[in-house]
Amino acid sequence: MQLAEKLSNWTAKLKYADLTPEAVHEVKRRLIDSTATALGAYSSKAAQIVRDLARAMPAVRDGAAIIGTNHRTRPDTAAFCNGAHVRYLDYNDTYLSLEPAHPSDNIPATLAVAQATGASGRDFILATVIAYEIQCRLCDAASLRKNGWDHVFYVALGSALGAARLWRCKPAQMVHALGLAGVCNIATRQTRTGQISMWKACAASNAARNAIHAVELARRGFTGPHEIFEGPKGVFKMLTGGPFDVVLGDRRTGYMINQTYIKFWPAEYHAQSAIDAALQLRKEIHAAGKTADDIDSILIESFEAAVSIIGSEPEKWRPTSRETADHSMGYMVCAALYDGDVTRRTFEPKRFTDPKVLALLDRTKIRESAELNAGYPKGIPNRLIITMKDGRRLEMRVDFPRGHAGNPMSDEEVERKLRTLARGVISEKTQTAILKQCWGLDKARTVGEIWAFKTA
Repeated sequence: MQLAEKLSNWTAKLKYADLTPEAVHEVKRRLIDSTATALGAYSSKAAQIVRDLARAMPAVRDGAAIIGTNHRTRPDTAAFCNGAHVRYLDYNDTYLSLEPAHPSDNIPATLAVAQATGASGRDFILATVIAYEIQCRLCDAASLRKNGWDHVFYVALGSALGAARLWRCKPAQMVHALGLAGVCNIATRQTRTGQISMWKACAASNAARNAIHAVELARRGFTGPHEIFEGPKGVFKMLTGGPFDVVLGDRRTGYMINQTYIKFWPAEYHAQSAIDAALQLRKEIHAAGKTADDIDSILIESFEAAVSIIGSEPEKWRPTSRETADHSMGYMVCAALYDGDVTRRTFEPKRFTDPKVLALLDRTKIRESAELNAGYPKGIPNRLIITMKDGRRLEMRVDFPRGHAGNPMSDEEVERKLRTLARGVISEKTQTAILKQCWGLDKARTVGEIWAFKTA
């Protein structure tokens, strides 16, 4: 059996009754988290551009909602627009493995198709668990990053099968959908290299949009390229450098959505533990009557993925965009030591160009550690070694920052994240209504009203 057939057969057979209570609950938490990050990005220029574009598209009475508006449109357009909102702040969830990823990038796609098909809350939950499972299992199986490709390719495959389940496609149609989504959504890693642009917010939502388009073709009988994985020019040969297989979840073993992580700080995930360590050491520094001005040097010991992605390029020492700043581990550590937190304000130009912060960044070094490589991806081990100007040496290692599956955020913390990011965008009454919608998702006859609210 080809891998596309295996994935499609599993997707077609999985039923809501097969899900664990933990997986169902986590979908609710991830919808709250995705709503939070989307609202936090609502006033950004990138979000305004994609929202204007989506609202310029023809209205569809029974279509998918453009977040924060009364406009409904085709599900592929909605997935692209809403997905860019969810992703923009680099604050949505994460999964780390051979390939790092942000699996909630699938939620705008499954929600858009669920709305367009009149699906129930349970249908949406099932489709979302499927999309997470496919993407995360592929991330476990093979790295795209090491060969220069971007992780959003796996979003195209996960979103395609999540959407196909909502449209109740047959396994053969799902195989064609994977072929159609897989053959033309291969993205390069340049999205996340050097000075980073607004496109970082859209790379995954573009893959999700194209996945929906692929399913719409396949369910109408359009055929896709054969052997998308095993073929002579397929994934194994061209992207990952060799064959692989996946083991898919069930009620006994659980599902991958419960192995993913919600972000506590709006920063690239590999830096979360470095931020955590910096904030703990800052308390020690201030307890001794000192401040970040009294730091002589900082050494960040880390693992290959973190060094490669957010710690090795010269652009990360002089960010010129928000997107580059939230991918600079050194900058975020220095900002945390000065400010006592990392928030959306950390990534404003006036902050990442502050001479005092940049001077400390110039006294910061990042190096790869074999010891810490051994702790990844089970954890994200970062060690900070701070030398004060008076010669005092402080050290802190963190493997499981708040929000990691090994140190998960509480439901109350997830709710607080939404209320914090939604402040000034929607009213407290609307925030409460959204939370009620999300927590009652498994009882909802339809998900048509989710994200169809008005902003303040």
